[in-house]
Amino acid sequence: MLEIDFYKNKNQESRQYGKVYGRIHNRDPWEIDRLAEHIAVHGSPYTRDVIYAVLIKAADCIKHLVLEGQPVKLADLCIFKATAISTPAVSVEKFDLSQNIRAVRLGCRATGATRIKSMRDDVQLTYTSLAQRIKDGEATLSNEKGKYLESE
Repeated sequence: MLEIDFYKNKNQESRQYGKVYGRIHNRDPWEIDRLAEHIAVHGSPYTRDVIYAVLIKAADCIKHLVLEGQPVKLADLCIFKATAISTPAVSVEKFDLSQNIRAVRLGCRATGATRIKSMRDDVQLTYTSLAQRIKDGEATLSNEKGKYLESE
């Protein structure tokens, strides 16, 4: 189940200033060893240490392939590929790889069962306890930048 928090647009220059949005409350990420343990207890014939080793090798290989320009698709999860952050040049002749390519990042695009429609159909949503307090009028969102709640 996904929990939803609220946030208020505090950018006074925005046309959306003061409006309230929902945001998924994400917990701390799991490391590969915890994911391996999770897989192992879900009916896998392999032990946590074997799964861990395969996940570590898969991560290394995906990075290697992506840096060679080879996208990698994991069915019903995503396609990994390299993306570039580029600044403009006035012409092709003036374009310089060391100056105009500012960063290379790992891109991940959902595929199969993780595409938007599938995810929306499968998800169960609820409010975080703080968001529920706000909904119930027991707490109030702040308009002050960097502050979440009004003083109670």
